[in-house]
Amino acid sequence: MASLAPTFGRGAMTNHWQDIQNADLVLIMGGNAAEAHPCGFKWVIEAKKHNKARLVVVDPRFTRSAAVADYYAPIRAGSDIAFLGGVIHYLLSQDKIQTEYVRNYTNAPFIVGPDYKFEDGLFSGYNAEKRSYDNKSWGYALDEQGNAKVDMTMQDPNCVLQVMKRHYSRYTPEMVSRITGTPQDKFLKVCEYIASTAVPGRTMTIMYALGWTQHSQGSQIIRTGAIVQLLLGNIGAPGGGMNALRGHSNIQGLTDLGLLSNSLPGYLSLARDTEQTLDDYYKPRALKPLRPNQMSYWQNYPKFFVSMQKAWFGKAATKENDWAFHYLPKIDKLYDVLQAFELMDQGKLNGYICQGFNPVGSFPDKHKIVRSLSKLKFLVTIDPLMTETSEFWRNFGEHNDVDPKQIQTTVFRLPSTCFAEENGSVTNSSRWLQWHWKGAEPPGEALADTEIVGQLFTRLRAAYAKEGGAFPDPIVNLAWNYKIPTSPSPEELAMEYNGKALSDLTDPKDPTKVLAKAGEQLAGFGLLRDDGSTASGCWIYAGAWTQAGNQMARRGNADPYGIGMVQDWAWAWPANRRVLYNAASADPKTGKPWVTKRPLVFWDGAKWTGADVPDIRPDANPADPDAVRPFIMTAEGVARLFAPTGMAEGPLPEHYEPFESPLENNPLHPNNKVARANPAARIFKGDLERLGVPKDFPYVATSYRLTEHFHYWTKNVMTSAIIQPQQFVEISDVLAKEKGIANGDWVKVSSKRGYIKAVALVSKRISVLQVDGKTVHTVGLPNHWGFVGVAKPGYLVNTLTPFVGDANTQTPEYKSFTVNIEKA
Repeated sequence: MASLAPTFGRGAMTNHWQDIQNADLVLIMGGNAAEAHPCGFKWVIEAKKHNKARLVVVDPRFTRSAAVADYYAPIRAGSDIAFLGGVIHYLLSQDKIQTEYVRNYTNAPFIVGPDYKFEDGLFSGYNAEKRSYDNKSWGYALDEQGNAKVDMTMQDPNCVLQVMKRHYSRYTPEMVSRITGTPQDKFLKVCEYIASTAVPGRTMTIMYALGWTQHSQGSQIIRTGAIVQLLLGNIGAPGGGMNALRGHSNIQGLTDLGLLSNSLPGYLSLARDTEQTLDDYYKPRALKPLRPNQMSYWQNYPKFFVSMQKAWFGKAATKENDWAFHYLPKIDKLYDVLQAFELMDQGKLNGYICQGFNPVGSFPDKHKIVRSLSKLKFLVTIDPLMTETSEFWRNFGEHNDVDPKQIQTTVFRLPSTCFAEENGSVTNSSRWLQWHWKGAEPPGEALADTEIVGQLFTRLRAAYAKEGGAFPDPIVNLAWNYKIPTSPSPEELAMEYNGKALSDLTDPKDPTKVLAKAGEQLAGFGLLRDDGSTASGCWIYAGAWTQAGNQMARRGNADPYGIGMVQDWAWAWPANRRVLYNAASADPKTGKPWVTKRPLVFWDGAKWTGADVPDIRPDANPADPDAVRPFIMTAEGVARLFAPTGMAEGPLPEHYEPFESPLENNPLHPNNKVARANPAARIFKGDLERLGVPKDFPYVATSYRLTEHFHYWTKNVMTSAIIQPQQFVEISDVLAKEKGIANGDWVKVSSKRGYIKAVALVSKRISVLQVDGKTVHTVGLPNHWGFVGVAKPGYLVNTLTPFVGDANTQTPEYKSFTVNIEKA
């Protein structure tokens, strides 16, 4: 198993927090780790102290991370792909790539099919009416056997490496500076730092956070960073990787456990309307290899799916009913939160259960969110605290979103416990599942989320069993075999998502050898079967609670190799592997580590071994030229520089302007309005009309976090409210002088969707940039305030943000939009 980060636009760290100490260069871009992740940032300091690492920060603001950096470069919010595309151009044109890594571990030698084209900002297959692509023309050229054609010299004009050279040839230092506002000399200096890690023995790690994800092209920004790391040979290496810094543990756990609208646990996915049979469902997911002797691990998809269905539906999932495949919904489109609130606004959604989520404070265009909630018949909030969502009807401030007297929504507030009041596990950015124990009893009527959901479900099931319905089977047949049905315990749930044998499992090569007896917990996902003999609620978590007990509760800190691979501390998915793709840290011809001073995994002459669990078949002998392929999750067996599938807006990242930009056109495609902003991004017709234009809203705005507060939680804590009591917005001294604003003045910041009022913080931390011939100012918006809590009431920053989402993940564009500012 390997993470999907180099192929897709979301995922966990490919490495882990402690491994950052092994880096020779740390690039923080799209995040501010010193401020938002101060505990984890200590590993950057360790790298600087003990490994003489350099820290480079690229950010619209001179942040707390930049304050301790060796080099800082400013950038316009929303132009990251242009910057990183320029880095790719620099690496390719200067031959600053780790050639053998690129040749053997990426699809650089693969030949792209003859139908692929890219013209004036659009890839082949674009449908303007649907705002979407048909990706059939992005595929590889195939031979008579159906295998991808490959040129290992990487000289064929249609091989991926050459296609990339042509694609990014437009991203010259001059063009990068014109789009991003980064001075050319600073951009080139960053390129030099990055290129220094193109040699074996040196690695760079990239640390990013919501500054990359919360854009209309966030997934492609992350992919661009992954391409840089692959060209340098930094994926899989100690001190390397693409490292997503999660805002809190719930975010990693929710994606792992499939809480997104189109997801199932373990990054499986729901069927689409066009996939009405199990075979139709498997076909695009259980990928067949594209090269001889290649093992595409997703061929095991049926094992993961059937085992999940057995965990969910037990005896009701049989071979005869396709393992209850038809119990699951089939989607005609993505029913993400953007879509949910659009349906709510149209009056097509009557009820909403909001658990551990505060959309009034967290989702874009607060006016639309409040208006939509006001049209519901009922709203249920499950949260330890009152939130702006549970109090949406208050109509705080001067906006008058709705008349409270006209709201017919019945609001039910169900108080839940917080993590310190229950046993359970959290999954951090490093993919570590760490068990924690209850530290206090919950106050008042608060119940654990599991008990609240348990009570709701058992009552719903009883109602369906008594009254029937259009299709009650998935409800009444759901396996719910907990000791106390109304209150499943965390331990039971953890054992369930690990999985167990439903009958004796024997070795396929030796049927007399029993690998697991019926009823035993599974040791790992390698034991999962597609014949109904295993159950596992989340295949990537198989191994977290084995027959030997709770692996997440381990606290051993032994580090025998001295490089931070503490294998006995908690448990990491998958298979307790700490660095994904780690076999790519070794020369494919010898199996010896490229980073000799920090050996991660290696071939000892008989097997793969080392400080981590090798991400490769143990007997993959480097003497076999086809053996060492760590990227087993792809059908190619290598990482994708060019993505023929999986991305909504193209096989290669391309710079598009944010939906709200100070520029009228995309400098790369000035004559094509369709290619101004991401042509496949998620936006509804009514929200297109709520976008501002540069003449009315000339300034770039971006939101961010402060160390003194944690999300919207700590505004409920008196000590935090005292440390950082009042909402403010940050502007440069140059803009302040232009607008006649003094430090401490009240200002009004407005967008096409509304306004907020706050105190002005005038500083030199925000750069004034020259972008495409015009001066561009940035307005910084810390986002911790609202109208609930003990801190001074403030305005919700998402009042200003556009209702636009990334084409792949539907993540809203919070980090780059436009506003006006004036003295209040």
